[in-house]
Amino acid sequence: MPARPTDRRPGVPRPPKRHTSLRVIHTQMSHLPVVGETSAGGVVVDVVEGVPYAAIIARRNRAGRIEWCLPKGHLEGVETAEEAALREVAEETGISGRIIRHLATIDFWFSGPERRVHKVVHHYLMGYVSGEVTVEGDPDHEAEDAQWWPLRELTHILAYPNERRIVGIALDLLYREG
Repeated sequence: MPARPTDRRPGVPRPPKRHTSLRVIHTQMSHLPVVGETSAGGVVVDVVEGVPYAAIIARRNRAGRIEWCLPKGHLEGVETAEEAALREVAEETGISGRIIRHLATIDFWFSGPERRVHKVVHHYLMGYVSGEVTVEGDPDHEAEDAQWWPLRELTHILAYPNERRIVGIALDLLYREG
């Protein structure tokens, strides 16, 4: 008698059982309202004695732990992504920059108790113009510290894989074009 498609073959594990609790969570999340958010920021670079440095910030994540990340924030009013990126970098790091070029746009989803958020973040490569690194100008007080770090070291310091990838793009551009 031929084997039925549902018969197990020797050595093939059974599929995992679905937990009803996962279905409940999924069902509850699918009914949450979805909102979109757009942010912008970037990699502001200053070259000192041939070494490119980038200004990064430390902020607390939702769990209360410090994470190092690229400066960025929400667009305000009718701002363009470029205008928001320059403003956010200045507010969170004290550094004024100029946009050299767009690096990448990333998007991701996260959920809170009352909504699901689709976030889009535009990142730019910027050149240092003026200023001293400080978080004193951050109106939201989200940045707890700001520092210059060698650009090549950021892939070991930044908390988020997408931001490490963006730094990789910046490094490729700087060393390919520079």
